[in-house]
Amino acid sequence: MSTDAPLADASGKTLIAGVGNIFLGDDGFGVEAVRRLGEHPLPDGVEVVDAGVRGVHLAYQMLDGYHTVLLVDASARGGEPGTVYLLDATDPATARPQSTALDGHHMTPDTVLALLDTLSAGTGGCRPERVLVVGCEPADVEEGIGLSEPVSAAVDEAVSLILRLVEPEEPTAAPARPHTIERNSTPC
Repeated sequence: MSTDAPLADASGKTLIAGVGNIFLGDDGFGVEAVRRLGEHPLPDGVEVVDAGVRGVHLAYQMLDGYHTVLLVDASARGGEPGTVYLLDATDPATARPQSTALDGHHMTPDTVLALLDTLSAGTGGCRPERVLVVGCEPADVEEGIGLSEPVSAAVDEAVSLILRLVEPEEPTAAPARPHTIERNSTPC
């Protein structure tokens, strides 16, 4: 399934989760993006949550019958600060946690995704069929509240991208919209 296909369809529920720590500068990108996304009407079956730093809670929630999960988070990938990425994280082989102790308040999206198989075995829940990450290249993740200028400017771009992704498919094919699409092979 292409990442260009809309998320909202008759095949199931969609969860959009903002991830990050608002006390670490640009790490609050996902939280701010879903806050602004909440100002827009969304199709039925699309749920938006501020997951913040509650990684274990998010992992359990992702097993609650969602067809698609879209995580929104700061994502250091080496680009210019404020660059918005669309990453496909559906393949569980791309999500490998570091061999450190599980800390529910310091979990990256990769750690959350890697935890899904373990949790689903214990709960009987099913991992989502599709997982995407809308990420933004951070400029500063040091202690402090507030986004840097380039990351703050990128929030509207991310919200627009998410809105395009959740629009129901129209009968006529629209031209492809430019944005960065990558397979997630490094930690978010």
